[in-house]
Amino acid sequence: MSQRQSERTVPVKMSDVARAAGVSLMTVSNAFQQPRKVRAETRERIFAAAAELGYIPNLIAGNLASGRSRVIAAVVPSLRNSNFARMIQGLTDHLEQRGYELLLAVADTPERQLAAVTTFLGRRVDGLLLTGTEHSPEVHSLLEAARIPVVETWNLDGPFIDMVVGFSNYEAARALTELMISRGYRHIGFAGFEPRDLRFRERQRAFQDALSAAGLRNDLLFFGSESLGFSGGRVALDHLLGREPDLQAMVCVTDIFAVGALFECMRRGWPVPERFALAGYGDYEIAAEVPPGLTTVRTRGYAIGGVAAKLLVEKAETGFVAEATHNVGYERLCRNSFFPLVGLWPALAREGDARCSRAGNSIVL
Repeated sequence: MSQRQSERTVPVKMSDVARAAGVSLMTVSNAFQQPRKVRAETRERIFAAAAELGYIPNLIAGNLASGRSRVIAAVVPSLRNSNFARMIQGLTDHLEQRGYELLLAVADTPERQLAAVTTFLGRRVDGLLLTGTEHSPEVHSLLEAARIPVVETWNLDGPFIDMVVGFSNYEAARALTELMISRGYRHIGFAGFEPRDLRFRERQRAFQDALSAAGLRNDLLFFGSESLGFSGGRVALDHLLGREPDLQAMVCVTDIFAVGALFECMRRGWPVPERFALAGYGDYEIAAEVPPGLTTVRTRGYAIGGVAAKLLVEKAETGFVAEATHNVGYERLCRNSFFPLVGLWPALAREGDARCSRAGNSIVL
């Protein structure tokens, strides 16, 4: 605490900050409430004076007057998923540029999501980000009555509450499965989460459709809890081998299960991909580092967060956005966790971390 702060016996007022910074009361108010209206140099001088004096702005009073909180809220199902972490970073970075703050809640059940949404609406947030496009009727009713901007993320499958930013989980998973089939694998299993979430159901459906279209068996399925973590890959491999001893490969709903299965192959002394092939989903940090490198789908969490922030702020400030649906696309990354069994694409198999295809439209932030 500075000497000036310690000597004070009465609360610091906005007028004290204005006097110390050599600006008007309105300029100080705008610096805290609408920072884009104040030049960066002036804002820095005001914030420095406020910090020196120990001034804390009464944002609630300003919110009551303007009807705006300059706060955006987000509800995510987990913080264990690095893709969600990247989305939150993209959301935060772009909100900060526009002078907004982020409130975050982790809600992995419909009941917790409802509680989080109820709390955020009580806080009078200016906009809300939700994960997925499936929500309880109670959440729908609350948000329709609240009439605030809402962005749903990670899916493109409607109906939507307001706006949506994501990509097709179905297309991404089908493209990955078809790649494995094209390389000659015929006995392929699927390791997924309990299919309560549309994102995971779409990945399962894409896997089965791709195998069915190729005339291959498509019922080698395992479902486990996300809480299994890496051990889920081992459990899935045991289960699927029990159903099909000639199992050659496995497509996993996330990289976590895929890496867990890779660890199990190491314990069994099975070389990957010579004895067993694997594909993941998500391109988590470990996917590129674990040998021999995991073929996977790279999703664009940071772009999802950034685009969502732009939409929420634009609609909060103007009441309108030109385009309510944004497809950020995905990338299919070919590494060395499977290769051609029948001599297909030998050059590609040597490229390791090649980007073998891309679908969807990129949004440059």
